[in-house]
Amino acid sequence: MIIRKLRLERGLTQEQLATMAGVSIRTLQRIERGAPASAETLKCLAAVLDLDFADLRKETAMPEPTPSAAAPLPELTEAEREALEYVRDIKGFYIHAANYAVVVLASFAANIWSAPHTWWAVWVALGWGLGLAYHGLSVFEVFHPFSDRWELEQMRKRLERTRVARD
Repeated sequence: MIIRKLRLERGLTQEQLATMAGVSIRTLQRIERGAPASAETLKCLAAVLDLDFADLRKETAMPEPTPSAAAPLPELTEAEREALEYVRDIKGFYIHAANYAVVVLASFAANIWSAPHTWWAVWVALGWGLGLAYHGLSVFEVFHPFSDRWELEQMRKRLERTRVARD
């Protein structure tokens, strides 16, 4: 996550950073999602991002950055974490929509090829389409029945029941 933040602060795309560091884009994507990286890969990224290798290696468990000649690693603020989570939710929705489009098109193609007089692919499109619509409405916060307010209300009810049961 820190590598992603640093990359974005420097205005680099994943492709640019991967090329500059001499690693594959897939490797960079995995590292940005929190997967472990080899020491060699981290050395390459540290060199490109002008960071101390030891600091970068401790990125997942860095309680306090150690002073070094290179730039210190920044912590993510709460607002940045929320923004990152929101962007990942939107990305997830777009991936879901792309999957829907591919599968529905393939279903209609298979429907036309196998049974052109029976439109079973419509049911696939409608069923999955409803799920996709709900996903989009919740991601873009148009309709979100399980919001933070709902969670707080459920916790309050649970605590009240527990308190009554103990008394």
